[in-house]
Formats: sequence, C-alpha cells, structure tokens
Amino acid sequence: MSDTPTTPENEIFPRGAENPFGQHFTGRSYLHMLSTEQVAIGNVTFEPGCRNHWHVHRAESGGGQILLVTGGRGWYQEEGRPARALKAGDVVNIPANVKHWHGAAADSWFAHLAVEVPAVNGSNEWYEPVGAEEYAAL
Repeated sequence: MSDTPTTPENEIFPRGAENPFGQHFTGRSYLHMLSTEQVAIGNVTFEPGCRNHWHVHRAESGGGQILLVTGGRGWYQEEGRPARALKAGDVVNIPANVKHWHGAAADSWFAHLAVEVPAVNGSNEWYEPVGAEEYAAL
C-alpha cells in the first residue's frame, strides 16, 4: 500500500465518516467500525499530521489495544519511551493501563485497524494533546 491512502482504490477498508471522537485528536481523522460484535475493530484513518491525544485503555484485567497498520506512515509512543515509526504491515500491541499516543507522520496519511482487546471494567481515559514541539521533533 502506498504512503498516501487518499483514494478508495488504495484503501483496504472504507474510510468512514469524520471521527466522532475528534475532540481527542489534533487534526482530522476518520472512523469506520468493521466489527462491534465479540471484538471491536475500527478502521482509523489520519490525515497528515493528525494524532490522537495521550490516552490509556484502562482495565482491571485483559484489555489494551492492538494496532494493525494498513497504510501510510505514522508514529506510536508510550510515555517515557522514544516514538516508534510505523508503516504498513506493522503491528503494535498496547498493554492495558499504559499511557500512549499514535497518529500520522507530518507528511503522510496513515491508516490502522484498532482492535480493542476484551477487558474487565475497560474504559478509555484521555489526557493532554501531544505537544507541537514534541511532535515536530520526530
């Protein structure tokens, strides 16, 4: 898949509507739920430079999230660790209760499937946006 999933011809899954959780993002993203039964799986597409805010997938047990990168280039970072560059084919296993963010590179669209790992008393907790200077340094 190319670095710029901008047309239906090179997007694997439907882009969907503008993300209803957009208040937790810097920039514009899109969400199309592929599954809401058994395991929630959403196709999330980020415009260049778009990233979600720092957040945690809380759970008493189980939980967390798995990202399956389907196109473009992006970033994933856990608090206190260096950012990791992402490209199509990469997989990110995000443990429950770990503060992190993910999103597009400044010059590329980015798409991933977000797989919600079943959790006991699971919830999402949103924090501050990724700082502009921090992001620009990537």
